[in-house]
Amino acid sequence: MKNNEAVPQGLSIFPTGNANDAFAQYFTGRSFLAPVVNNDELKTHISNVTFEPSCRNNWHSHTGGQILIAVGGRGYYQEKGKPGQLLLPGDVVEIAPNVVHWHGAAPDSWFSHLAVECNGDFNKNTWLDPVTDEEYAEATAGEYGLTEQAAANVGTWYPGAADPIAKTDPELSQIFNNFAFGDTQQYGNLDTRARILVTLASTVAQNTVTEFRKVVGAALANGISPEEVKEVLYHAVPYCGMPRVEDLLGVANEILLEKGVQLPLASHSVVTQADRQEKGLALQVEIFGEGIHNGYKNSPADQLHIQKYLSANCFGDYQTRTVFDKKMRELLTFSILVSLGGCEPQVKGHIAGNLGVGNGRDTLLAVVTQLLPYIGYPRTLNAISCINEVAK
Repeated sequence: MKNNEAVPQGLSIFPTGNANDAFAQYFTGRSFLAPVVNNDELKTHISNVTFEPSCRNNWHSHTGGQILIAVGGRGYYQEKGKPGQLLLPGDVVEIAPNVVHWHGAAPDSWFSHLAVECNGDFNKNTWLDPVTDEEYAEATAGEYGLTEQAAANVGTWYPGAADPIAKTDPELSQIFNNFAFGDTQQYGNLDTRARILVTLASTVAQNTVTEFRKVVGAALANGISPEEVKEVLYHAVPYCGMPRVEDLLGVANEILLEKGVQLPLASHSVVTQADRQEKGLALQVEIFGEGIHNGYKNSPADQLHIQKYLSANCFGDYQTRTVFDKKMRELLTFSILVSLGGCEPQVKGHIAGNLGVGNGRDTLLAVVTQLLPYIGYPRTLNAISCINEVAK
């Protein structure tokens, strides 16, 4: 952990405070302290304590006991002689007087808790030995059992966030996260930004509200702009249909408003009703070649309107928009189509489109591998079959 790494924004609703220098000798790693209640008349003292990943305090006890209320990230509590206990936001620990214990952050997550001093008129701390690396590793091994690579990638995508299923289904959490953030992210040369964007597009195609919400958080935590998050949704409409996108649009707007983003965002359209078909057709030809004109020539009269809609609406209204370039838009389209399933003819067409704009076979295989944990093996294998057929 870098010594100057900032606390993630929005870790909890309570302030982070300042470096906990007064008690630094009793902590392994950096911690921060923010007094919340300091009332001598009520004999009540409450502070928000924030730990960087792997930070923990020494073994210690309180003559008057203590209450911990987890408010952000993932952390641990352990009593002497007992297993470590995973703490997620909302968890409460009641510590009896004179019980020797420690508490701190998970190895790959920031953590904040409220520390409530009980029986303040006589409560005293007794600080003991530091928690050794071996003790800490053993206490925290039960949470995920993540590989080093998986833990690092989880920490990059979801800094300070808790896996919703880690507490109820720790084995499934371990299996999925080791695969999705360890195995599959070691394949291919996609950067974090591209991995998050194609995964976000996949969650839209599948209308998976919980995963979409998580990946939006990952996007914003990794420098992907609100405009880009919204544009993934806009881009998905002609491929998924509005009903599949509309609820997720509401989720994205809710998240952005919570972060103080002013809505609506600026317009990114570059067409008018008068030129949308012309500009859309020009973009189709640029991506797929002159053969696009054959679609018009060979179309039955009662289906020609679909060819015109493809040019004016799918490509004119949506694909010509700014925010993403042609290479990223084709990757998003490919991700959406393979995630929908049953779209193999269109998948093949957009494999050709990806090749036309410079996304090679290796990039497409990297995208499919990235999406495997989210779309499953049948759709993944269908996509690879299409790649093998088109990108020989």
